[in-house]
Amino acid sequence: MVNHLKKKEITILPDELIQEIQDRLVDGKQLRRTLPLEGRLHIDRTLPFLVVYRRPSKHPDKGTDQLVKGEASFLLASDSSQLKPSLSKLIRTIVKTLSKKYGAFLIVELWSGGENHPESEITKVVPKPGFRIITSASRPPTKAVEGLEKSLKNIRILKQKATVAVTYNNDRAPVGLPPLIADSEAKKLNCFVIGLEIQPIYQNQATGDIYPLVLRTLHRRLARALKQTVFEFSHNQTSHRPPNYQALGRRAVVKAVWEVDSQLAEISNSFDFLLQVTPVNTNSAWTTFKQSHCQQVPVLYYRPLPVAPDLLKRQLYQIRIDRIEDPTLASLFREKRTELDRQLTMLRDRGKPEFLYGSLQLFGGVRDDLLVLAKDILTKLPPHSRDESTKNSLTAREFAERAKAEIEFYRQTYSGLSSKVHVRDDTVGLMVSRGNLLIGKQTTIPRSRVEALLQHEVGTHIVTYSNGRFQPFRQLYCGLAGYEELQEGLAVLAEYLVGGLSRPRIRLLAGRVIAAHCLITGASFIETFQELHDSFGFNQRTAFTTTIRIYRGGGLVKDAVYLRGLVKLLKYLERGGELAPLFVGKIATEHIPIIRELQYRHVLKPAPLKPRYLEHPRFAEKFTHLKNGLTPLNLIERRIK
Repeated sequence: MVNHLKKKEITILPDELIQEIQDRLVDGKQLRRTLPLEGRLHIDRTLPFLVVYRRPSKHPDKGTDQLVKGEASFLLASDSSQLKPSLSKLIRTIVKTLSKKYGAFLIVELWSGGENHPESEITKVVPKPGFRIITSASRPPTKAVEGLEKSLKNIRILKQKATVAVTYNNDRAPVGLPPLIADSEAKKLNCFVIGLEIQPIYQNQATGDIYPLVLRTLHRRLARALKQTVFEFSHNQTSHRPPNYQALGRRAVVKAVWEVDSQLAEISNSFDFLLQVTPVNTNSAWTTFKQSHCQQVPVLYYRPLPVAPDLLKRQLYQIRIDRIEDPTLASLFREKRTELDRQLTMLRDRGKPEFLYGSLQLFGGVRDDLLVLAKDILTKLPPHSRDESTKNSLTAREFAERAKAEIEFYRQTYSGLSSKVHVRDDTVGLMVSRGNLLIGKQTTIPRSRVEALLQHEVGTHIVTYSNGRFQPFRQLYCGLAGYEELQEGLAVLAEYLVGGLSRPRIRLLAGRVIAAHCLITGASFIETFQELHDSFGFNQRTAFTTTIRIYRGGGLVKDAVYLRGLVKLLKYLERGGELAPLFVGKIATEHIPIIRELQYRHVLKPAPLKPRYLEHPRFAEKFTHLKNGLTPLNLIERRIK
């Protein structure tokens, strides 16, 4: 076939290839074709637009071609004069076919150009992003141009705000090149052309080398601007009605994406970070600590590491994320790689002072407003409460049976649910690990907290894990970077929605913030224990367990994310945020727009499971209160009423 011939043998686009392309467009089929002189045509599905870049044959232009890759419909071609006649024929064929289907068609051709005129000492080193939009003087696609101008003006790179100029000119092509389609032909086919000249701030003007991080940032933001432009064009001049500009992104996922996703998941699944930094001797350490009259720092023991962190890091950075054209997916994968890198560094530094620095990078510190909130909770809620009486409690095995029944409830909806429940000697309390619920053998659960903890562990952690496994990307059950904050906030909210968020529970979350702050500010284990016990009224065992959780591994501030995640989630809901996108898998709040984009693009499938608490008799009433705006203290006050 044509694609297998040597590049030197082909300097035109054969008629049979153009006919094949037309036939596939008429049938609404996907197109991925290699073209002569290192060209490419990618049409994910029939859409009323095409983004074009003609690569200069007489001088290098590194990086510019990357700016069109990742679009749902793009053409990369050489500017060779030999290719011009057949390239024009290809363009006319695409325009004629798709304009007939949608009533109009848009071509956006971009190229690098322009002079970099420094405005200050800063711009001499950090050039400003700049764009020039060239549109027709006689028949401009006004709404699309206005949308493009507005979107480009919102771009900031290295703290520099973009400059955008709009030029009305019938010559909408790179200097020295003919137009992609003649004006008379474009008018006849109801085709509109926008030229976009881009300041090549991603190129080192002295050497021609690329600034890769600048290029990535520009690619992501320009991709958003192009989609918003096409969205405006579609709704104003075509019969196509995308529900959102994000729906104009790519749906087809290429082999490189699956390979990267699989490789990252393999590394992520090779170790359980939380298990590896959790002591195996918490119960015996408590006994020893109590015998020392709470004055001797306990010696903690950890599981042997199942991996060599340095070797895994080598594998991690051999993963070819750079081969992924889709800027949205590439960004997600890079974030995850950075998180795995930091986790591996922390495992290597387990038990050392350096462990804390990695912990702060992963989970963040304790901001002043969160500390003030924690102290406010502990001041306003009395330390002694009958909300969680231990006189009527379930044993670990009794709770395990309830958890198994809860999992079976979900399995009736989704037979692919594989989660199990294990009662273990080496676990304290409750923990979900790789979709399985682990219960410490010595754990007792007050009956008043059973339903709340079932919805926390099963209705949130296991449901999101299982929904993530249902998706095409393994990262959604492994967990996207920074997912813990939203996961724990959502899990605590589930406790409120079933009426089980007690005063001792919310005090405990506040106490964890206090302990994390003590750790960060240099307090010793004993000093933090005393702060919790003496200053804030926690009983000795609770103060000890909270302190252990914060000081494990060398200093793990993860427990501060419970209250922080709850606060962030409450604000999200007050702003009109929806719950449904949060259950697709293990994601962070920052990923919600990306999840929505992937849903609009039909890359992600509808989640098979919904938490049982959405059917709780008082869910609608409570959710209305959440929409009106609540604080963590309000959740308790409303429960008391």
